[in-house]
Amino acid sequence: MEKARRLAGELLQGIGGADNITRLENCMTRVRVEVNDDERLALARLRQLDGVKGYVKQGNQHQFIVGPGAAAKVVEEMRSLLAASPADEQVISQTKAQVKKKYKAPMSDALRQLANVFIPLIPAFIASGLITGIINILKRPDIVGGIATGYPNALGLAAIFGSTIFTIMNILVGVNTARVFGGSVALGGVMAGILSSPALAQITLFGESLQPGRGGVIAVLLVVVLMCWIEKRLREWLPESLELILNPLLTTLITATLAIVVLQPLGGIISEAIAHGATLAIDRGGVLVGAVLAGTFLPLVLTGLHQGMVPIHVELVQAHGYNALLPILAMAGVGQVGASLAVLLKTRSPRLKKLVKGALPVGILGVGEPLIFGVTLPLGRPFIAACLGGAVGGAVVCYAKVATVITFGISGLPLALTIISGKVMLYLAGWLAAVVCGFLFAWLMGFNDPEE
Repeated sequence: MEKARRLAGELLQGIGGADNITRLENCMTRVRVEVNDDERLALARLRQLDGVKGYVKQGNQHQFIVGPGAAAKVVEEMRSLLAASPADEQVISQTKAQVKKKYKAPMSDALRQLANVFIPLIPAFIASGLITGIINILKRPDIVGGIATGYPNALGLAAIFGSTIFTIMNILVGVNTARVFGGSVALGGVMAGILSSPALAQITLFGESLQPGRGGVIAVLLVVVLMCWIEKRLREWLPESLELILNPLLTTLITATLAIVVLQPLGGIISEAIAHGATLAIDRGGVLVGAVLAGTFLPLVLTGLHQGMVPIHVELVQAHGYNALLPILAMAGVGQVGASLAVLLKTRSPRLKKLVKGALPVGILGVGEPLIFGVTLPLGRPFIAACLGGAVGGAVVCYAKVATVITFGISGLPLALTIISGKVMLYLAGWLAAVVCGFLFAWLMGFNDPEE
C-alpha cells in the first residue's frame, strides 16, 4: 500500500495537481485521467515513474498502465489525496464542458459506452469460465479418471455456479445499459426481463409465436437505449407533479410495445447475422482468417475499436454455447510475450530489463497492456513482430477450430482451462507458436536500444 500511495502522489504532481483533473478512474490495469490543460502534464517525467509500465492517450483520456491490482489501489490513494484538498466544484464542471468541446471522437465514445456495459461483468465471466473448465477437466477419465462423476451432487452445484451468469446475463446487461445511458436501472432490468420472459412463447403476434430471449444482448441493448431516450424526453415534457407516476408507466408501456413489435425482431436478425457470419468466417476461412484476426487485433486495441467486438463474443456463446473467436484474438497478446522475451535478451538497458521482467508474468497470464504500452509499442519494430507472431498463433488456433466456453475476461495461458474438450492441446500448440514466432520476428527485426 505504501508503494501505491507513493505512486499516487507522484502521478498527481506530474498531472498538474487536483485542479487539473476533471475525471479519475481505473480499469483492470490502467489509471485513467481526463484533464483540463494537457500542457500541465509532465509526460516525460510521468513515463519514467517507477511503477508506470506504459502510457497511452485515447481521445481525451490519459492512461497510465500500472498493472492488474495496482490500478485500483493507486486510484484509491489518489482519491484520498484529492479528498484532502478538494478542487472547486465549479471549476470541475467548467473544465468538463471545455474537455467535451475540445475533443470529439464519436465512434470511440460510442464504443467506450458499449464496453462499459460489459466491463462490470468481467469478474463473473472469469469465475464461470474457470468453474466450467475445471468441471470439464474433472469429468475426463483420461486425465483424472473421471473423479467428478463419483460426486454428482457436488458436480451439479458446481455446474450451477458456472452457468448462472448466462441465465441472468440479459438482466445484467439491461441494468448496466440503463446505468451507462442515464436511465432508471430498475426499468432497464425490467425491459430485459420482458424480452426474456418464458410467457412470450404463449403469445402469437402477426401469426407467429413470440420467442423468449430472441436477439440476445443485441436486442436488450437496442431496447434499453430506446427506453433511456424515452424516459429522458418524458421527464422534460411531463409536469413535475405527475412525472414520478406517469414517467415509469408510459416509459414501460411505450418501450415494451416497440420492443416486442420492432426491436426484438430487429435484434434477432442482427444477432443471427453476427453469430452465423462470425462462425462461417472462422469455419471456412481457416488459416488466413485466423492470421488476419489475430494479427490486426492489437492495432484495434490501440484505437479502442476492439470494444465493439464485446457483443460478438457474447452472441457467439448465446447462439452456440462456445466462442471460437476469443482463442484466436488471444494469440495477439501471446505474440507480445515472445517479442518481449527477445527484447529482454537483447537490450542492455537495466530499466527496460526491469520493465520487461515485471510485465512478463502478467503478460503470460493474459494481461498484455504493460507489455504493449511499456515495451513493444514504444520500441516500434517489436510491436510489429508481436503482431506477426500473434498472426501465426491465430492461424494455428483457427485451423484447429479451437473454441472456449466463455465470452471474454480471460486470455493467455489461463484460457486453456476454459477450452472445449479435445482442443486444449491444440490451443497450447497455438500459444507456443505465437510465442516462438513473436520471439523470432522480434529477434530478426531488432530495435533501437533506448538510452537510459
